[in-house]
Amino acid sequence: MKLYYSPGACSLSPHIILRESGLDFSLVKVDLAAKRTEHGDNFLDINPKGQVPTLQLDDSTLLTEGVAIVQYIADSVPDRQLLAPAGSLTRYHTLEWMNYIATELHKGFTPLFRANTPEEYKTLSRETLEQKIRYVDEKLSDNPWLMGTRFTIADAYLFTVLRWAQALKLDINGLKNIERFMAQMQERPAVKAATAAEGL
Repeated sequence: MKLYYSPGACSLSPHIILRESGLDFSLVKVDLAAKRTEHGDNFLDINPKGQVPTLQLDDSTLLTEGVAIVQYIADSVPDRQLLAPAGSLTRYHTLEWMNYIATELHKGFTPLFRANTPEEYKTLSRETLEQKIRYVDEKLSDNPWLMGTRFTIADAYLFTVLRWAQALKLDINGLKNIERFMAQMQERPAVKAATAAEGL
């Protein structure tokens, strides 16, 4: 498999999950502004959406959208227990978290990354994100991971998005559960390997 990524972007989540999975894969760095791969290929020819992550499977099939990619990887290695089996309520609660992170957190950062976003809207976006991250902090109060005592695909996605909160200096100081979560994520070998490979 081949993962097209951009350092520190949302592609970090499937990058971590690939390393957690133990599956063989290679990395191709993408310049998202220029839409070029590190080899000079036009990325739009590979993924017309022009976005990472993009996963090219062994048969050359492409899979896009991080939430779908990590589910595919997890289901490819059920023994790793990165996602509960189909039909179990635990699986749907994990997907519930994946959707919350995607729609309420991930997309909430978009205005903050755009230079042409009005400052008033950026202020509102920051306040909204801070409120939603406090909700996550509360949910982590009784457990080390989003789904309790077991690491899942949702934790890799949350870690990726919370790195942006730190980089943008959102007001999340004092959120002890988030701080603990981030510290334990940074100790996972897969996370260390993925961030090192991306130069983060």
